[in-house]
Amino acid sequence: GLPAALAHSPGASRQWVSDELTRAARTVAERAREEGAMRMAALWRHTLTTTWTAVGVLLVAQLLTALSAGWTVARTAALIAAVLGAGLISLAARLHRSRGGALAPLIGEDNRLSTSRTVAGTWIVLAVYDVLVLALELAGRSGQAERRDLIEGLELSRGAGLLTVLALSCAIAVYVRRTVTVRVQHQRLQKVRADRPRAADILTDDAGRGSFCDVQYVLVSAVAVVFAAVRLARQPDQLPDLPWGLALLVVVSAATYLTGKYAEGGRPVVLSVVRAREIGDLHAPIRTGDDIEIRGAGFVPPGAGEPDRLSRMVVRVGAVHVPVPLIPSGGGFANPADATLTVPVPVEVEPGRVEVQVVTAAGVETNRYPIDVAD
Repeated sequence: GLPAALAHSPGASRQWVSDELTRAARTVAERAREEGAMRMAALWRHTLTTTWTAVGVLLVAQLLTALSAGWTVARTAALIAAVLGAGLISLAARLHRSRGGALAPLIGEDNRLSTSRTVAGTWIVLAVYDVLVLALELAGRSGQAERRDLIEGLELSRGAGLLTVLALSCAIAVYVRRTVTVRVQHQRLQKVRADRPRAADILTDDAGRGSFCDVQYVLVSAVAVVFAAVRLARQPDQLPDLPWGLALLVVVSAATYLTGKYAEGGRPVVLSVVRAREIGDLHAPIRTGDDIEIRGAGFVPPGAGEPDRLSRMVVRVGAVHVPVPLIPSGGGFANPADATLTVPVPVEVEPGRVEVQVVTAAGVETNRYPIDVAD
């Protein structure tokens, strides 16, 4: 499909192919965003199904265990609390159905599920459910001694471990959001918005690769939540007595996660610029019309590997903005890459010393690197 008028020029042919790829990639990206919006609109129904299924599982478990131990006020309180909680979640899902239903508070500004918010939300749900069960038990008890025991179950000495972990996870969720926002504003972190949130986001980085910090934080927190839920089932008349050893394990895991979040990212940098020489070409200085190879790091932000985002990259050569051509290779793209970019020097650039600067798909600018353009 290459026009015959461009066949004589390798640079013009490459630019025409790149423009065609960019146009097709943007069409595919628009359809993907539309599909993501439709999935988000339907997600709230899935959250409702999951929530009420959990209530049904709790009811069956209570009925099966009641066959041997008998029915108690605590079982009634647990079921009523589950129904009330599911009702509140259903209402929230209905109100935020365009933003993912009940998962709306867990979705970050980059349209990905936030690991810190998910962990904090899990602890909040467990704590609220526990307090609601205790309140319903208190309303259903008639004896003075039984009521006193329930009130003592809310003492700080009983739930100090749980409250510590809850406060820490909520603080980390707020601090991570603040840290990411500040680092993005100061161009120390590159963030690219995702098409839609995925469940795997809580275990991966923005590029979809498994993240050690996220995985260990989720696993340790999940184990601690399960332990606390079992303690609640065994002793429904008090806050789960989370052992300090397990609480400290969660604290260490949270510190590792927070350190990893603060250490990730970095500003892209241009290290060198050289003339791109084809095999058989003579040695020569950089002139207008020549290709230059920009070497550095961080040119492709995590999550920006799709062709529509790669096509947003621009190289500023002097006062001229040059779009980075897309060069397909082996199911991906040889250009642009995270460490190298190849662009032509436009004829509009005046000979002399000019500065080269890369603008990534996230809108972050690199340092300015001077080069000499010969006449």
